[in-house]
Amino acid sequence: MDFTNLKNFMDHLTSWRVPGNIVYVFKDNKKVFEYCSGYDNVDLKTPMTFDKTFYMYSCTKIITTLCALQLYEKGEFLLTDPLCDYIPEFKEMFYKNDGEILPCKKTITIRDLFTMSSGLNYETDTEAFVEAKRITDGKFDTLETIKCLAKMPLDFEPGERWQYSLSHDVLAAFVEVVSGMKFRDYVTENVLKPAGAYGTFALTEEQKKNLATLYWFISDDGETSDVIAAQSSNTNMNGGYLRKTDEGNCFIFGENYDSGGAGIISTALDFAKITSAIVNGDLLNKNTVNLWRTNQLTKEQLVNYNWGQLLGYGYGLGVRTLTDKALAGSPGPLGEFGWCGAAGAISIMDLDNNVSLFYCQHLLNNQEAYIQPRLRNILYGCL
Repeated sequence: MDFTNLKNFMDHLTSWRVPGNIVYVFKDNKKVFEYCSGYDNVDLKTPMTFDKTFYMYSCTKIITTLCALQLYEKGEFLLTDPLCDYIPEFKEMFYKNDGEILPCKKTITIRDLFTMSSGLNYETDTEAFVEAKRITDGKFDTLETIKCLAKMPLDFEPGERWQYSLSHDVLAAFVEVVSGMKFRDYVTENVLKPAGAYGTFALTEEQKKNLATLYWFISDDGETSDVIAAQSSNTNMNGGYLRKTDEGNCFIFGENYDSGGAGIISTALDFAKITSAIVNGDLLNKNTVNLWRTNQLTKEQLVNYNWGQLLGYGYGLGVRTLTDKALAGSPGPLGEFGWCGAAGAISIMDLDNNVSLFYCQHLLNNQEAYIQPRLRNILYGCL
């Protein structure tokens, strides 16, 4: 194995528009490469260091779907179960249709949550969150917040199409109901401790001091404040600049909210340990991992699964999964899987080669469409 090309790519990114970055590669559950480049704080020229913590944003979805699948392995539920059997507030749902609000003919299933086909959206400036803030005194207890979300009309009938949404936040609340534990406690006991890793959903003031500086990349073509739209868009190769932000993670609504879609905070090494443990079969049986990484979307649902970096991929139970090597232009094996976060955390997992790569940066408008496919291609050239 020769990781020279990966090292050079890391340096290229930090000389381009990424402030600083970290990468780990594990093979056969052993660390075979680590590297960090660039700056934590660009203005102060403070170097990036391995010990920095990051908002992992949507890489949290890997943790959440993993937790739910652990319960699935125990026979606690079926994918076809209605969500309302566990959270009754979701029993009588409505959806928006050409300006009308109509009663749903279908019920949201647990599979719909995994596969982002529930009809939910990613809107957080709604009456549901106003109500959740009121009844929880601003602490946003996870399950109570999700119960409020059930009062909002869906964007479409459950199962109709793929749409990135708060589905995995709801899945975290579902894990709480099934396990009888707060989601953060379930994650600690069943993921972090077995993997020998650190992670949290709420930073203390002291811990905040070790958080990597968070930046936005502002394109010369205009500013965006929508982190989801920025993540899903193609990389703009025109110029731009970095803007430091102190706004924090906008999906952590309160101190008691465990966002299953975007809430975990960790170091690159700790998250790399988790993904390596997944590939090694230490956190989930490999038969279940194979189900996790099996495309679940129909041809009709795949129409909306159209981010540029997902070309040649299907969507499993909450993860992208390689289904067409030629279309993706990928040297990796079919079934290579993972997901990415809004600030640029990237997970690549490969059961065939028992290899995992975890990359981390702290940049909103994360340039994912440029970075993720190149990281993948470079990884397989290094092995």
